[in-house]
Amino acid sequence: MPLLIVVVGIAALLLLTIKIKLNTFVSLVIVSIGVAIASGMPLNKVVTSVESGLGGTLGHIGLIFGFGVMLGRLLADAGGAQRIALTMLKYFGARKLDWAVVCSAFIVGIALFFEVGLILLVPILFAIAREAKISPMNMCVPMLAGLLVAHGFLPPHPGPTMIAREYGADVGVVLLYGVLVGIPVFILCGPLLNKLCKRLIPEAFKKAGNIESLGVEKNFSEADMPGFAISFFTAMLPVILMALVTIIQMARPKDAGDPGTLYSIILFIGNSTIAMLVSLLFALYAMGVGRGKKIPELMASCGQAIAGIAGLLLIIGGGGAFKQVLIDSGVGSYISSLVSGMDISPILMAWGVAAFFRICLGSATVAAISTAGLVIPLLSTHPQTNLAMITLATGAGSCICSHVNDASFWMVKNFFGLTTKETFLSWTLMSTLLSISGLIFIFILDMMI
Repeated sequence: MPLLIVVVGIAALLLLTIKIKLNTFVSLVIVSIGVAIASGMPLNKVVTSVESGLGGTLGHIGLIFGFGVMLGRLLADAGGAQRIALTMLKYFGARKLDWAVVCSAFIVGIALFFEVGLILLVPILFAIAREAKISPMNMCVPMLAGLLVAHGFLPPHPGPTMIAREYGADVGVVLLYGVLVGIPVFILCGPLLNKLCKRLIPEAFKKAGNIESLGVEKNFSEADMPGFAISFFTAMLPVILMALVTIIQMARPKDAGDPGTLYSIILFIGNSTIAMLVSLLFALYAMGVGRGKKIPELMASCGQAIAGIAGLLLIIGGGGAFKQVLIDSGVGSYISSLVSGMDISPILMAWGVAAFFRICLGSATVAAISTAGLVIPLLSTHPQTNLAMITLATGAGSCICSHVNDASFWMVKNFFGLTTKETFLSWTLMSTLLSISGLIFIFILDMMI
């Protein structure tokens, strides 16, 4: 019965969001309540479970999301993102545009939601394509690979940060392992896969695309853009802070005794929330006040950025409610008991559940957080499991097979003027390869540490 309840719940969610076209957040709450009641949860605990799941998820991740999206907007509005892309282009040269784009997307994507990074980078990509007199499709797959790797593997991007919090994994460790896994994955799924796509869909690489729906393109002159060093440092500062603190923690002997005040301060600064706040304050100066902008103008940009993610935050909260219901109703424990006697890796389990949710629901974020509700009970029977690896496996699974129920699928299709088939053989193929190769590299790294 618990398995049947989950299947029916997912089917109801698909019906509400795809067929009836009900708001995703409302659909998630309705399904969460329905699953809780069908699972036999006492009625006086149903709403409490939903509220605790929603509040528990947003209580931590809301700060990361808010600071992150403001940081990304400040970087974009100052021309910092364009500076990073153009410098990478100059460094790699016209013959290696795919490498320039994948590296730029990888860097810029760390501080931005996938869809926001896509909307930010597409106009820059089209401008580069005009200068090089080539189709923008030549750089499409590498750009998407760089953004998706950041989305799936790298804190302080909201997705991996949120998953790490649900599993209780150290965000800094997830970041270090995510870089080790992410670099070979974006090389494979970016420049290398791009060569295969050119053979599979050659006509797509002759299309000009169309980004009129994005409005007037905002291009910065050389004098208007900040320098590359400050732009790069601003984008990477939260990563640098968390990585340094994690390295210090790993290097410090466990029997070193009283850590002292200085060490406590270092740990405080390396906390993901504080690291994002410090980075945002630095961005306000480096991308704003230090370049002659007034505080009200900067706050207007930050306000617009926050308004743009309000709907997404509710959806994430709804996913957290669904996750908590799966745990509180005992569904997660039931599934854990089913597989506890099997010789199945929790890493593979996390990846498989996330992949299933992603294919069914379309949203990588909802897939990842819903996965936690089924995998967390399993971890009690596998106490030696590396939580950072579980986090990365969930992120990898949530990236798989983006298709027609995912908004990103249609964004890519429309921006680059692709047919549905061409979108499947580029974007969908890339997201699937990224997910599978990510799992393989996660297993390899898990065996090495």
